[in-house]
Amino acid sequence: MIITATRGSAQESAHRIWRSYLYWTHIYKRTWRASLASGFLTPALFMAAMGVGLGTLVDRHGSSAHQLGGVSYLDFIAPGLLAASAMQMAAIEGMFPVMAGIKWIKFYQAMLATPITVTEVLYAHLLWMATRVAMVSAIFLGAMFAFGAPRSPEVLAAVPVAVLTGMSMAVPSAAFTATRESDQALIGVIRFVVMPMFLFSGTFFPLSQMPAWIRPLAYITPLWHGVALCRSLSLGDASWAASLGHVAYLLVVIAGATLVARRTFSRRLAA
Repeated sequence: MIITATRGSAQESAHRIWRSYLYWTHIYKRTWRASLASGFLTPALFMAAMGVGLGTLVDRHGSSAHQLGGVSYLDFIAPGLLAASAMQMAAIEGMFPVMAGIKWIKFYQAMLATPITVTEVLYAHLLWMATRVAMVSAIFLGAMFAFGAPRSPEVLAAVPVAVLTGMSMAVPSAAFTATRESDQALIGVIRFVVMPMFLFSGTFFPLSQMPAWIRPLAYITPLWHGVALCRSLSLGDASWAASLGHVAYLLVVIAGATLVARRTFSRRLAA
């Protein structure tokens, strides 16, 4: 029988989480080359295609510049893509690796054969997800600088914001995946949750251009908060009140989803 209660002191628990986290870093050392090209190419292609290519057409219309707050389309879309890309990648990290750990490869069960609890396994994996989002976001920020998109040094704070945005999707995805027997439902989440959120959370155009009845749906998505905060940091017009509100919303989502994930992981792995 697997014991899920706290074992030992908080220091010992932190050590076990760290050792489990090192498992993920060890795996990544073997596979990082496969993600290197896409990690650098994807942000550059996004900037070139959407920011420069499409942006040139958008910027030719004076009315478009007014709708975007007087900034170029590249300046407008780049920070939104930073948050949206973090969200997309984090959603994948919270789905298929978790399914592999539970169902396909069952390395979670292997970890639980050692003196480690289900909660510690979960926390270690979430910490690794946050690390991956941070790496991808930092690379994306580098691409933004290469294209001259940021207008304020405050944009450096957009990386931790992107991490929060990503984790607000990764943790619920992990909690949901722990309840599934196959990846079919995960494909549905990508099609009907992740992609609509990517398209309609203010990433590509201001929400003021959307019908009034649908805007509240966008406002309650974590991605809108991430996009809005990353954009204000990049443009240099972030206010403390709005920024704290966005961060608080993302933290509440992450905290609530973590509680649910602890329950779904325990039900699935502690039996």
